[in-house]
Amino acid sequence: MSFTVHGLPVSQGIAIGHAHLVSHALLEVNHYQISPRHIEAELERFDNAVASVEGELLGLKAAATAAQPHSEIGAFIDLQRMMLADPVLVEEARAKIQEHHYNAEWALVQQMESVAEQFRQIEDPYLRERQADVVQVVERLVKALLGGDPGHLPPKRKDGLGTVIVAHDLSPADTIGFRDHIAGFITDIGGPTSHTAIVARNLGIPAVVGLRHIRALLRANELIIVDGTRGIAIIDPDDSVIEEYLLRRSELELERSRLKRLRDTPAATLDGETIQLLANISGPQDMARLKETNADGVGLFRTEFLFIDRDTLPDEDEQYEIYRSVLKSAADKPVIARTFDLGADKTLGGRDGGEPNPALGLRAVRYSLAEPKIFLTQLRAMLRASVHGNLRIMVPMLVHADEIEQTLTLIAKAKEELRDEKIKFAENLPVGGMVEVPAAALALGMFVRRLDFLSIGTNDLIQYTLAVDRVNESVVRLYDPLHPAVLKLISGTIQAAQRAELPVSVCGEMAGNSAYTLLLLGMGLRSFSMHPARILEIKQQILRANFAELATKTQRILKLDEPARIREAVENLAG
Repeated sequence: MSFTVHGLPVSQGIAIGHAHLVSHALLEVNHYQISPRHIEAELERFDNAVASVEGELLGLKAAATAAQPHSEIGAFIDLQRMMLADPVLVEEARAKIQEHHYNAEWALVQQMESVAEQFRQIEDPYLRERQADVVQVVERLVKALLGGDPGHLPPKRKDGLGTVIVAHDLSPADTIGFRDHIAGFITDIGGPTSHTAIVARNLGIPAVVGLRHIRALLRANELIIVDGTRGIAIIDPDDSVIEEYLLRRSELELERSRLKRLRDTPAATLDGETIQLLANISGPQDMARLKETNADGVGLFRTEFLFIDRDTLPDEDEQYEIYRSVLKSAADKPVIARTFDLGADKTLGGRDGGEPNPALGLRAVRYSLAEPKIFLTQLRAMLRASVHGNLRIMVPMLVHADEIEQTLTLIAKAKEELRDEKIKFAENLPVGGMVEVPAAALALGMFVRRLDFLSIGTNDLIQYTLAVDRVNESVVRLYDPLHPAVLKLISGTIQAAQRAELPVSVCGEMAGNSAYTLLLLGMGLRSFSMHPARILEIKQQILRANFAELATKTQRILKLDEPARIREAVENLAG
């Protein structure tokens, strides 16, 4: 019987294929104790499994790097290799074997639960989802201990249809291993910022995650349609539905081919408004994608990625080299580097904060100002790198004017130190701020008087405005970018910045979602920053738009207060 399941769309496209069920190894672990005389043998079995998985990951990284030399995939595999060497996970599991005589599988799962619980307490969505990486590494180890094939590679089909992987969760390494065999995948858990979702987008594999208990609902070889754009999986579709989706898939493939022709076409509306299209990046490895789409620059460089998943903080020279590399790759196009967006609830250089409510605690600029030595090191590195390109500094999560005052004071201090040391830097470096808290959007005056530009971080702005954790599967459907309160805050920020003649952009997920492009243009937005893979699609929307007409239509939308009517009006903007 045919039925449809709704989840989270994380990688666009359409896949049609037969289900290949991947077992959840952690559900299959036996619990027993080892006799003292067999402890050494159990430890050796454990160490062999670690070495085996390390070898598998190295092989997968080599294959992934050969296929996509500049992608993020190699970095994700390196993260899982680091976890294999992490004493908190591996050595503590060995200790459980030695001290409590647990079998290796049980010891690993016990320690995994302890580590994963620490990640679950983290407020930041990206870092919180790293608990999935811990689980995936342990699952890979358990499969090695059980003598199974961690890759679970399905055979290539001969009927012309692909294979759809159905799993509780998939690691980036498994996703890479499957890529030559599958059309798409669906999972019980996951979110838009999970590594698996990011890898799927990099590889162009249609994917839907967060489908709850889909792994338990399906039988092997059942026919599935994965709609990675709408976020649905259709189980056992009839012939008419299959025919419809085959046609839609052909249209999508043709559309992707056409989009590539827009690479060097200037982004401008039909009535001549020039629009800036920028890329969000996490480090130098992303710059190749920026060049592929000929983006106008970097609208968001997430520098916190330099600080996480490591035992020691990056020093000034290491940071300088990374910033310099990005600036030189950008070739004088603007690069907006956000100061690190971390919180005291996260493990940073060995520190472990334990705030009761980290979402409202010491995070982003608050943490930076509470750790002036770390912050000053970053500012010095940025200033030193500024001579190699067009750098701009952006401060996250602003709420109070004194946060800007203190930041500007530290920048002045960093400049003074560099002058004393006879080190060159760009004297008039623009400093901007992120509007991602409702309080900032409602009291912009104190920021526009002190800043050179603004960027609206819609992900957090929506989350804080609606009190909805966007990666919590229980409430994620309440996360609504078209809520009237959210639209008023975004529109108000754009209008206030324009009155102050201050450049303003949107760098959250809304900027890269073509469903909202016309709405943001109608609000007066002229600068978008997004994942590089989304740039050409958004450019196409812009080339078909009339800026002045959209402004009139959008003003009518902003007067609506019923979500259903707003959604209908936004869908009709192109008409």
